[in-house]
Amino acid sequence: MERNQLEERIASFPSWQYEFEFDGGVKTPLGDLQRVNRQEQRRRYFFDALLRVTGGSLRGHRVLDLGCNAGFWSLQAIEAGADFVLGVDGRDSYIEQANLVFEAKGIERERYRFEEANIFAHRFTEQFDVVLCLGLLNVVCKPVALFELMARCGAELIVLDSGVSRAWGSFFEFSHLLEARNAVDYDMVLVPTRQAVVDLAGQFGFNTVPLAQNITDYTRMEDYGSGRRLAFICSRGVSLDALAVEKAPPANGWMAMAARAASDLSRRLRG
Repeated sequence: MERNQLEERIASFPSWQYEFEFDGGVKTPLGDLQRVNRQEQRRRYFFDALLRVTGGSLRGHRVLDLGCNAGFWSLQAIEAGADFVLGVDGRDSYIEQANLVFEAKGIERERYRFEEANIFAHRFTEQFDVVLCLGLLNVVCKPVALFELMARCGAELIVLDSGVSRAWGSFFEFSHLLEARNAVDYDMVLVPTRQAVVDLAGQFGFNTVPLAQNITDYTRMEDYGSGRRLAFICSRGVSLDALAVEKAPPANGWMAMAARAASDLSRRLRG
């Protein structure tokens, strides 16, 4: 693709969420260049952790990228050696961007596919070794259905990056999305606590590690620094011993009391 043609196609989109760099120094424009630090810190935080448990490469793995946006993490997977990546997103503009990025990067067409779809309405007929679920769990109202989907696709590993509730215990907190365009189906969503992610994954046979943060620069990473966002790796059969675990926040105040009361009530009802 000629440089002028690439620049014109990039400029045809009103905005980009990720910075991509192509041959000749051509880049996708970002309104906030501090987002580049966010890309890099997140890559180091959870994508490098994925490669630690896969031996440094995704060679031999098929990857499903749910909520793929413009294909940034799909591209990371391909560059890490993945055999094939399927990216799915509900917005056609993101699918167009992802296809442009992969075309401009010269990725072999048989190694990827991008599809516009509501993930809960889409019929997944292929099997995948790794699922990337990044920024998705906390914007859906169907967390159980999401894990059913990922398990049904055959995932051995799930990389999950999500906003989390800071409540104590295993809960899902009702929340109303400020940006309804980020919602899948409904803008009333269920935001999990750290323990709820671990427990939900466990229902589908996954061992889960909340990843210890190795963030070196919290510019544009304030949600991680405040404890409102956390990444996890979930595994069915792959050892996670190489991963450092993020310490659980201390239980305190009325949230801990409410959790204990709810637990006591549940035991009485079962008895």
